[in-house]
Amino acid sequence: MYTQGLDQQSSEDKKKSARDSGSSEDAAALAAFQKRVEAEEKIEAKDWMPDAYRRTLVRQISQHAHSEIIGMQPEGNWLTRAPSLKRKAILLAKVQDEAGHGLYLYSAAETLGVSREQMVADLLSGKAKYSSIFNYPTLTWADIGAIGWLVDGAAIMNQVPLCRCSYGPYARAMVRVCKEESFHQRQGFEIMLELSRGSEQQKAMAQDALDRWWWPSLMMFGPSDTDSRHSAQSMAWKIKRFSNDELRQKFVDVTVPQAQFLGLRVPDDKLRWNDATEHYEFGEIDWQEFHDVLAGNGPCNRERMAKRRRAHDEGAWVREAAEAYALKQAERQAA
Repeated sequence: MYTQGLDQQSSEDKKKSARDSGSSEDAAALAAFQKRVEAEEKIEAKDWMPDAYRRTLVRQISQHAHSEIIGMQPEGNWLTRAPSLKRKAILLAKVQDEAGHGLYLYSAAETLGVSREQMVADLLSGKAKYSSIFNYPTLTWADIGAIGWLVDGAAIMNQVPLCRCSYGPYARAMVRVCKEESFHQRQGFEIMLELSRGSEQQKAMAQDALDRWWWPSLMMFGPSDTDSRHSAQSMAWKIKRFSNDELRQKFVDVTVPQAQFLGLRVPDDKLRWNDATEHYEFGEIDWQEFHDVLAGNGPCNRERMAKRRRAHDEGAWVREAAEAYALKQAERQAA
């Protein structure tokens, strides 16, 4: 679902990147690799690639997978409280989709030589990041609509270009992910449409959800281009196709008319259409909030990670049973 914060880099990665810049990797191999990228050829798992390219992909894809798994929690809170059986069934299908997305992405990352166990360990230890958007609470049913409409809408803006990512396994995984995310976005918008056409209390609930989720949704695209450390290199490698600010602007341009159709007000006094640029101008994002949430100080950071660690511990017996069964099957085949 989510690729926000991809420009965040650990100190270890920074040191490795610095070493790479002066490494002895064959210049001819680097030139051939870049030529393939420029020619829009897909890089496959067994192909030669620069170490920094591999690490960038591992960081991005694993963070994307973590976001899908953690992202099940805010909506999972409403599975038993959805207002009708139909809504419960739709929401259950969506949460199940997110679990599947996480599995696709962990599998894609494993093709780069990192184990799923290591990726999960990095998440549980706090070393790995996930999208800051999932550290906000879902206070009302309208929040489920806002997540589908805004959060999944922002995810689609980020992820559709990833279907053309230079790394083949990631690009192919994203094709199915994006198809399912399109359903999620429509589901959320339909909830908001029904609420905005309902009673005054329902419309107020929809407006409150928009007020709380608008700015965190804009933060999903990551830091502004001026503060983005790795966008230029990722775009040169064709991992990314558009900069953070380009995607953010596209999201605003598409979403504001949808809010107007719903009869809701975007919570930004500086929002206005610019005839010259043919884009919406919008206010400044609170980047301090963005960095605070990424650092673990958001409204629900501790709650989300505690629940994920608890689920991991409680599921140990399932993993152990699966390993024991696999061992028995291997022994039978050997016999």
